[in-house]
Amino acid sequence: MAYVGQTPWHELGNQLPAKQPIEVWAERAGMDWTICETPVRYMTEKAGALGSIMTFDDQKVLFRSDTKAPLSVVGGRYQVVQPREVLEFYRDLTEVSGFELETAGVLKAGRKFWALARTGKEAALKGNDVVNGYVLLATSSDGSLATTATPTTVRVVCNNTLSIALQGATSAVKVPHSTVFDAQAVKKQLGIAVSGWDAFMYRCKTLAERKVKTHESMNFFLKVLCQTDAHADQTQLTNERALKKVQELYEGKGRGAELTAAKGTAWGLLCAVTEFVDHERRARSQEYRLDSAWFGQGATVKQRALDAALQLVS
Repeated sequence: MAYVGQTPWHELGNQLPAKQPIEVWAERAGMDWTICETPVRYMTEKAGALGSIMTFDDQKVLFRSDTKAPLSVVGGRYQVVQPREVLEFYRDLTEVSGFELETAGVLKAGRKFWALARTGKEAALKGNDVVNGYVLLATSSDGSLATTATPTTVRVVCNNTLSIALQGATSAVKVPHSTVFDAQAVKKQLGIAVSGWDAFMYRCKTLAERKVKTHESMNFFLKVLCQTDAHADQTQLTNERALKKVQELYEGKGRGAELTAAKGTAWGLLCAVTEFVDHERRARSQEYRLDSAWFGQGATVKQRALDAALQLVS
């Protein structure tokens, strides 16, 4: 992983000077390898002798060109997106459109990789609570994630990330691995999504104006964090811990919780949840936490929090 500027919240990666070429990013972010493919082969054994090697053409093994480590077994029609393609997506955006790559890297030994670039869009809520606009492009080599371009916001004071979504619909552009990834077509679609920035920030400003009573804050956190589950006892314990932590973050312990926009407001409720997911939630490692916050259960929790917060101002 590599980054420019301040150390990112996940504290992983190599620091780079600003405005580095894509080639440097590829090397420092651990993305200067390719995904190779080969048909699945198997050996038929006969008693006392080696059998013949057979090929199963409907499936292929994907592996890394550098370490030869296997990544996954996928269907024969699976369309690979290379790590370098994810970085190349930003080449004209950084050279012409004023975007700036801020972090890029590899998760799960190459099964997922991404790049995050700042768009140059910025908005300040009351009391100088600044939010910047980003675009996150991520994909997988094991079919666990379609190639996805997501307009994302980052709150400067705490580095919390949140996908831009309005009316319950995410602005992400997804390309399944059953089709070829066309970077230019995705950028065109994404242009429409990024133009939703002003509408999204207007909503955030209304959240910062919406004062919240104590019972409303409790109901909000219960709604967002306490989904019923088959393993009720274990879930209840985890949820109680999470509820306590989120309440503390909201009531002043969170980064930026004392800023005018967040103190006692619906924006503060949302920020408490995003901070909990990005920084505080239990995870096996920072890598697992990042994976969850952007692509997994953590991302789902943040989306639930956004939906619930917007309901307070609808």
